[in-house]
Amino acid sequence: MHRYAEALLVHLTADGGAPPPPPGAIDVPGYWLSPAVRALVLILTGDDAMEPLSEAAQLDGAKTALFLCLALAVCGHGDRIHASWLGTAFGDLSSERPVTAGQRALWLAAARGAYGPAGKIFVLRKLDAVEVLHDDDVWLRALVPAEPGLVVPPSLNDFPELAQIPALGGPVQAAARLARLRHRCEEITSVPPPTGALPQTRAVWPDTEPMAVLSALVGAAEPDGPLSSLNGHLLDDLKPGADPYLAALALHVAAPAISTAAAHLADRTDAEQPETLVLPILGHSITLRPDGPDGEAMADAERRIMAGYIPKRPSPMPGYLAALGGLVVFTLGFVFSMILAVVGVGIGALGAWLLWRFRGREKADLALVNAQVAELHELATSAVWALHEYAREAKTRRDQALADVAEVGRLLKRGPRAG
Repeated sequence: MHRYAEALLVHLTADGGAPPPPPGAIDVPGYWLSPAVRALVLILTGDDAMEPLSEAAQLDGAKTALFLCLALAVCGHGDRIHASWLGTAFGDLSSERPVTAGQRALWLAAARGAYGPAGKIFVLRKLDAVEVLHDDDVWLRALVPAEPGLVVPPSLNDFPELAQIPALGGPVQAAARLARLRHRCEEITSVPPPTGALPQTRAVWPDTEPMAVLSALVGAAEPDGPLSSLNGHLLDDLKPGADPYLAALALHVAAPAISTAAAHLADRTDAEQPETLVLPILGHSITLRPDGPDGEAMADAERRIMAGYIPKRPSPMPGYLAALGGLVVFTLGFVFSMILAVVGVGIGALGAWLLWRFRGREKADLALVNAQVAELHELATSAVWALHEYAREAKTRRDQALADVAEVGRLLKRGPRAG
C-alpha cells in the first residue's frame, strides 16, 4: 500500500496521472489511505468516486480531505476538489498555536491558484479571522528593512554632517523609507494573478511543503523543520525576495498595520526645522541662524584661527641691530679703512636679509590666516543657504510623502488578485 502510494506521488508530479495499481495491493481494511487512494485514482480518471470517498471520510475525514486536496493540487487538478474538503483539511487557525504543516501546504497551494479564486478567498478569510500583531513597526521592518547608511538630501550634499542631526536627517530617512514601502507594495500588487498551472516540465511542484505533507500522510517521512506561528509566516512572506503570491496574501492580512505604518512615516517627514543649529566648520563650532552664522561664534573662531596659525616667532631685533651695526661700521670705514667699510656693507646686508625673511614669514602667516577666515565665512554662509534649500525641499518632501501614503492605501485596498 505504502509503496504504491509513494509511486503515485511520483507520477502525480511527473505527468499528472496515476499508475495502475497491482491487484489487491491497495485494499487494506480499516485504513483510511486505502479508500482515499482509490478515490483519487477514480477522480483523476473521471469516474464516480463516491463510495471510496465515503469510506475514507468515515475512517479519517481530516486526513482524507488533506490528502485529496494536496494530491490534486500538485498534479494540476485542484479545481476538482469539493469545497467542503478544503474546510475539513484546513481546520482552524489561531495566533496562539503554530500553523500546522498541512495548513501551510494548503496555504501555499491556494496562493498559487491551485484551487482557483474560491480557494484563495477561502484561505484569505481564514487568515483574516485571526487577530495579527498590531505593532506596525514589525510589519514595516519585514517589508522594508531599515537602511544602514545615511540618506543625504540634495540640499545637504555639501554638508552631509547636517543630515546626521536627527531633526534634519530623521524626516529624510522617513521619506526615503516611505518611498521604499510604496515601491514594495507596488512590487507585490503588480504580480500577475496565479494560474495554478504547473511548470511546463512538470518535474516537480514549485514548493516543497505540499509534497512533504503528502509524503508524511502516506507514511514515507515526516515534514522537516519546526512549526512557525501565523505571524511568523506572514512576516516571512513579506520580506524582500519572498514568494510574490504569498506576499500578496500577507500584504492583505497586514494591510491595516501597514497603512498605519505609512501614515506614521508621513508624519515623521513633517518635523519642524530648528531655528538654530550648531555645525562644526574647520574644527570650530558655528551656530547657524536663518539670517546667517552667529557673529559671536564667528569672532571666537577667528581668534582661534589666529592663535593657531600665527606661531610665536623670534623678535626682528637681530636684523635691526645688524643693519644698524653695518651702518656704523660702514661710516667708520670711510674714516679709517676701506676694508672696514666693506665689512660694514656685509653686516648691513645680513641685517636687511634677516628683516626681509622675518617680514616674508609674517606675510605668509597673515595670508594663511586670511585664507582660513575667508574659507570659514564661505562655508558658514554656504551652510546657511543649504539650510534654506533644505527648508524648500521639506515642502516638496511632505507633498511626496502624502502622495506615497495615498498610493499605499490605494494598493492595500485593491487586495490580492484572485486569479
